[in-house]
Amino acid sequence: MARFVVAGRANCPYFAKSEVVADYLSQNLPDFKFHKIIKHPEEWQPWMKSLCEENNWKHEHSPIIWRELVDRGGKGSLLGGFNEFMEYVQGYYGFISDMQTDLMIKIAKENFRTHLEELDEEAVKRNRIKPMSIWISGALNPACHNLIPTLLSGEIFGEEKLINLNLLDIDGSMSSLYGLQMEVEDMAYPLLQKISVHTTLRKAFMDAEVIIVFDDIVPDENQSMENCYKDIVDLYQDIGTRIDTFAKFNVRVIVAGDHILNLKTQNLLNGAFSVDHDNIVAVSTQLEGEAKALLAKKLNVRTQDVKNVIVWGNLGRTSYIDLHRAQVHQYEGAVWGPPEFSQSALEILKDSKWIETEFQEAVHSHRSTVQKILNRRMSFSLAFAVYKVLQCWYFDSPPGEVMSLGVISKGDFNIPVDLIFSVPVRFCGGKWEIQTNIEISEETKRKLKYIVQELKMEKALNFSPILDEERESNQLSATERASKEVIQEGDSIVKE
Repeated sequence: MARFVVAGRANCPYFAKSEVVADYLSQNLPDFKFHKIIKHPEEWQPWMKSLCEENNWKHEHSPIIWRELVDRGGKGSLLGGFNEFMEYVQGYYGFISDMQTDLMIKIAKENFRTHLEELDEEAVKRNRIKPMSIWISGALNPACHNLIPTLLSGEIFGEEKLINLNLLDIDGSMSSLYGLQMEVEDMAYPLLQKISVHTTLRKAFMDAEVIIVFDDIVPDENQSMENCYKDIVDLYQDIGTRIDTFAKFNVRVIVAGDHILNLKTQNLLNGAFSVDHDNIVAVSTQLEGEAKALLAKKLNVRTQDVKNVIVWGNLGRTSYIDLHRAQVHQYEGAVWGPPEFSQSALEILKDSKWIETEFQEAVHSHRSTVQKILNRRMSFSLAFAVYKVLQCWYFDSPPGEVMSLGVISKGDFNIPVDLIFSVPVRFCGGKWEIQTNIEISEETKRKLKYIVQELKMEKALNFSPILDEERESNQLSATERASKEVIQEGDSIVKE
């Protein structure tokens, strides 16, 4: 018994007619069997060329049709193209098709559309089969516990995307990590393919597509700031090197926490030299959220009614909360409007002294106050801050809204190129864009200049692996030079 193979371009009218004829014959003749092969127009020519070379055939156009001897084995026998097939079925089966050209074209268009839909479905299935690898470093940070349910819910990465979750806590308690692993497994998340735990950087970040870094180093009581910085530099450069070695080239890295995020991100970025530096960011949204909450409390509105608060600067050290673009919705004042109506926060407050002193101090002391009350680090707000960055990264920023993010400077706002700095951005198409159209006041420029000098001083503490005596001398002179450059105009900038 012979089986016919009908192969062609998905958008070919002659392939469409051949397929319809073959389908009709297979339904009405018990001995007629056929198999169809559909190829995308871009794949057709190289595929047909390879097929003909393999079988020593000569054929140029779509469709190509051949017979396979199912019972006897061996290679197939080339029948030819559309004309040869129609002559064969007319002579052998007495069948003549009266299908008009316009119907052939219509069926070809439907075939092509169906083929594209099938390709999309196959891509979704392949993506589902190949899980996404997410790594969380500093996994024993309480924020990690609150973030995991969101990462595994399908809300950010899609309801069809399986996830391999890797929890890393360098020199952490393996028993605590195992406990966290068991707790996650008990939740039976449908999208969780596998979970693993690690306490060393050996093969860390393997195949990572998303990395969230919570690692914090807080100075010991008797430790100098310089030694603390050295520990941070060593750790984050090592993390960056591992990311560069094992993670995917388009990995997205989010650095989050309470202390000197700019320095951490800068050194991680230095280690991950082959990763797109625009894909390595520091979280400003926690501090931004705290500022919005305090402002909302003063104005008697909800926190979500306060938009476009900007956090400039050095996260975890010296930063400036800018309200010049801040808008407030649902404020009950002399002017009232629908939910989309907003008013300038500065115009409502009309108290520049409070904004530049009490408000700045309250924002920067808010976190430590809450942590003292809770007797632990804040975790919900940090987890939500990371979630908000991921949400905008994958689904774009809400229309008309900016968010603060620690990113590598492009030279805007007179911030030196390649310096990590918190600036206003918007996400669009999986990329962040610094909002360079924002006009800043002379007062804000003065404060940014102060913060830039502070960051230059941090960057001058270079702990590269050179001779100890030379390194010590270079660090001392660099620190002295940077210290002299720091301007003394930052009185209203509050250090965290």
